[in-house]
Amino acid sequence: MKKIPALLAGLLLTFGLTSTDSAAADERTPIHFGAIGWESGALTTEILRLIVEHGYGYPTDTLPGSTVSMEVALARNDLQVIAEEWAGRSPAWVKAEQAGQVFALGDTVKNAEEGWWVPAYVIKGDPERNLAPLAPDLRTVEDLKRYPQVFRDPETPGKGRFLNSPSGWTSETVNSQKLKAYGLDTLYNNFRSGSGAALDAEIGSAIRRGQPVLFYYWSPTPLMGRYDLVRLEEPPFDAAAWATLTDAKHPAPKGSRSLPAKLSVGVSAPFRQQYPDLVAVFEKVDLPIERLNKALARMSETRQPPRDAALSFLRDNPAVWKAWLPAEAAAKVEGAL
Repeated sequence: MKKIPALLAGLLLTFGLTSTDSAAADERTPIHFGAIGWESGALTTEILRLIVEHGYGYPTDTLPGSTVSMEVALARNDLQVIAEEWAGRSPAWVKAEQAGQVFALGDTVKNAEEGWWVPAYVIKGDPERNLAPLAPDLRTVEDLKRYPQVFRDPETPGKGRFLNSPSGWTSETVNSQKLKAYGLDTLYNNFRSGSGAALDAEIGSAIRRGQPVLFYYWSPTPLMGRYDLVRLEEPPFDAAAWATLTDAKHPAPKGSRSLPAKLSVGVSAPFRQQYPDLVAVFEKVDLPIERLNKALARMSETRQPPRDAALSFLRDNPAVWKAWLPAEAAAKVEGAL
């Protein structure tokens, strides 16, 4: 009999029913948010959780997973909210959306983007740091064929290194297919970072040392506001080509810029039915990208936990989030802050 509590705990862990935050004090079932691993998603998650908890009195928690696994969980209602959903990017999302299992609410961050980047000094040089241009004619992904030795992989000197997203991210599949589509897979090693933090660390280390580095990245992020970067040009977006890039098994992917970014709050169909008050809020969420990047930079530089950074954001930007809420809910959030 003494083994039963341990067995139950193991089962809960196995089926992902435990969370990073305890809601045991509240008998109601908490709203499960996806525990997003990248900084902007983590911050947005905590901003929304604070509003839901303090403005409306609903308990919440977070459950971990990769991008795709969280989208699958959302379709099953094992998760109810993904606070930063790059809607339409993965086959899992598209399939679930077409089936009416998930919904993308609002347009939470305008002017978000993603692509392949290099530090500006690789192209222009940097006299203050005594850095000469290493790839003065680099403008497009096609030009990368001329410069694998500039981005030499220390583990395979005969090839360049491309810093991809961590495995499990939708963008990792897209970038891997792009390397094939652009004819770069034989010239560059497809290096997958172990985490978003590891990707940041490698990029930041290279830039501080004035070394050339080729990498995938996106905005909103603190890194974009911290360094002078150049985005490489790609062919115009093409929907048919995009379908080949999101399919990891497609044998002949076609090159294209990524799907134009639209960041939304992803919710499950049952959540949309059960919480119309929160749906109305999520549809109005609008995070100004300049303020968001500033908050993200502060969070990163001071190693501030996302929950604390969200509290700071709400305190510093009341005019932003009050526009999303009815007066009564806004007053409750403000009182809690």
